[in-house]
Amino acid sequence: MVKYAREPENSTKSCKARGSDLRVHFKNTREGAMAIKKMDLSKAKSNGQARWPKKSCEFLLSLLKNAESNAEVKGLDVDTLYISHIQVNKAQQQRRRTYRAHGRINPYMSAPCHLEITLSEKDESVAKEADDEKAAKVTRKQAARLKSGDNSA
Repeated sequence: MVKYAREPENSTKSCKARGSDLRVHFKNTREGAMAIKKMDLSKAKSNGQARWPKKSCEFLLSLLKNAESNAEVKGLDVDTLYISHIQVNKAQQQRRRTYRAHGRINPYMSAPCHLEITLSEKDESVAKEADDEKAAKVTRKQAARLKSGDNSA
């Protein structure tokens, strides 16, 4: 098993998916991930590419699909899932070299990333009980006026 950066609050109502050393740019993937954070799963999947780079969006979408299938296997309600946690970390850079003029060699690095997603079911919201009597707040100024007997507006 792999350690996740953050464990869900209720592990029975959530599922996880993870990708390591993905050959996709870290910065682009991070920006795309922050755009879909806390979104409903269906909305995040339909969001698609939007304005983010294509390859980053493909990796995010494939991981969302993987997490969704994990949720189905676990028996969760897919319609109520939302992205409770998404994290993108830098992976070790891969080295290549580019040959320059006059016999020089420069590095040609790639910036891959690790990606983890946690989907959770939304909790049923409970309506707040209506208070019949609301205590009227009295400011200090109003309290001083009431105390002194001054009834002017």
